[in-house]
Amino acid sequence: MQTTHPAALSRGLNVRHIRFMALGSAIGTGLFYGSAEAIQAAGPAVLIAYMIAGAAVFMVMRSLGEMAVRHPVAGSFSQYAGRYLGPFWGFATGWTYVFEMAIVALADITAFGIYMGFWFPQVDRWVWIAAVILVLTAINLLSVKVFGELEFWFSLVKVAAIIAMIAGGAALIAFGFSSPSGGQAGVHQLVANGGLFPNGFGGLLACFSVVVFAFGGVETVGVTAGEAADPKKAIPQAVNTVPVRILLFYVLTLAVLMSLFPWNQVGAQGSPFVQIFSGLGIPGAANVLNAIVITAALSAINSDIFGAGRVLFGLAQQGHAPASFGRVSSRGVPWMTVVVMTGVLAVGVVLNALIPEDVFTVIASIATFATVFVWAMILASHVAMKREIRRYALAPSEFPSPLWPVASVLAIAFMAFVTVLLGWFEDTRVALVVGGAWIGLLAGAYALWVRGDGRRRPALLDETAPLPVVSPDDRVRA
Repeated sequence: MQTTHPAALSRGLNVRHIRFMALGSAIGTGLFYGSAEAIQAAGPAVLIAYMIAGAAVFMVMRSLGEMAVRHPVAGSFSQYAGRYLGPFWGFATGWTYVFEMAIVALADITAFGIYMGFWFPQVDRWVWIAAVILVLTAINLLSVKVFGELEFWFSLVKVAAIIAMIAGGAALIAFGFSSPSGGQAGVHQLVANGGLFPNGFGGLLACFSVVVFAFGGVETVGVTAGEAADPKKAIPQAVNTVPVRILLFYVLTLAVLMSLFPWNQVGAQGSPFVQIFSGLGIPGAANVLNAIVITAALSAINSDIFGAGRVLFGLAQQGHAPASFGRVSSRGVPWMTVVVMTGVLAVGVVLNALIPEDVFTVIASIATFATVFVWAMILASHVAMKREIRRYALAPSEFPSPLWPVASVLAIAFMAFVTVLLGWFEDTRVALVVGGAWIGLLAGAYALWVRGDGRRRPALLDETAPLPVVSPDDRVRA
């Protein structure tokens, strides 16, 4: 494949692409599949968990949006962490995001295999997973404009489906629809089986790991800054849709579904959306919904490959990844990073062949740790940037984060709270073990392969120049 080195990414993503990527990032495996586990843990109180976590996610996105508009660069938040917190934290943030996307991608392809099993139960799950990896790898090796168009249509299908489900569910509730088991649809279902907190306050706490996992990946919008044709216009528009996405795609959707079907009968086998509409006996609805959740899974996997690849490209530019990750094809695509992600996804084929029943829960909890770490680094980088703006009397941001600094402090406290919860519950404790080992591995890798003192901060950023300014001593030995 013909390549150039070094080279720049192609700015092929327009406002329409990024806006729908932002919309689509909220509709994925965490909603269509993982929501069943969250519902079982907390009951209807899961709606409160989504609102609390959603508020924290909005602050993460506004912090990221302010930095992305100020510094629209490849690698996004890993470069911001390196610039404002120090080289090691940029290294750790970038590689942890890649780790997050790799783990989330494994969860997404696992869910995809489960969805396909709804139609073809006799076919082994790993067969479908191997096929989808090959197809999406080919797509990601094409130009970023092709990726943007594909994500636009994937997201359009998902958004339309969610809106249709909410409208259809509301109509069933309004007309007093009864399920084949005799239960009548209505908002009373939210408190009819043990009240709003059927599993107590502990149940609410237990669901947060899955709830945060559901929002993981929304930060990919920041990664698009390096390929956005007009980042100062596209990024704010995408970020500002976060509150609407949370209320519409999670809170309202799950409220409607739990009004249609008792929450305690929503199992964890397959998508709860498919299960609910199949259980209600609506002809053909389950097949249509299964096609939609398959589309959602394909979109999520596609975005995982994109996000991880672009951050690896940014790490290579900083000297924190092998130089080969900074090479791009004649189409402006960092092809080596796509190949690496394909290799990671191949692990999912093996896992689903060996331990198909236990893959999702383990993967989701580990992904939650990585997600919280990246979000905490985004928030910390933003705090450091705001302090530097004040200290050096720099020009104010064009897209400032609201309620500064109170909201940012509360969001950081929420990240600490979720981390504690991961260690508190036995089912998710493995996430802290793996996460701690991962950070230790990064520290060792940085000490071995990145020259120079990781505590040294780069010089004050010239805000008219590309970000960041990296010392040659801080480059990885290729």
